[in-house]
Amino acid sequence: MDPNAALRSHLTDLLTARQAHCTFEDAVAHVPPERRGERPEELPYSVWELTDHIRVAQRDILDYCRDPDYEAPDWPDDYWPGAPAPPDAAAWDDCVAQVQSDRAALRDLVTDETIDLHDTVPSSDEHTYLREVMLVADHTAYHIGQVVTVRRQLELWPPSADHE
Repeated sequence: MDPNAALRSHLTDLLTARQAHCTFEDAVAHVPPERRGERPEELPYSVWELTDHIRVAQRDILDYCRDPDYEAPDWPDDYWPGAPAPPDAAAWDDCVAQVQSDRAALRDLVTDETIDLHDTVPSSDEHTYLREVMLVADHTAYHIGQVVTVRRQLELWPPSADHE
């Protein structure tokens, strides 16, 4: 039996389940395409900018966990989109799908019993798989909260199919 089974289960829930906050899917549901790039007067980012940032940062950490020759992108330029709005609906759909796909890859990494979560990732001699997965969950939760705040400011919260 895997001595880390409970830890793996908790990490999987941390990445995917609705617990102390809404899920990524809740946060990005039913955002009207024409409002995805809208920045509220009080805030410096749009739902698109935050969603794409979640995508890029999560993918970066996934690559960091898998690639022994990992090289970090330039901060902050490579971690944020160049415009407040997605170029088109397909870019939005692709972004959301990649967040979900990469999250599934992280979940698979967490549930792979051949990986010791306390081992360091191949590209680091100090950062463990456990640390990196917790970092993704924490970072994503933080920005999901910001997405909700933007949507509240734009009067698009709670999510509703009526917004489309």
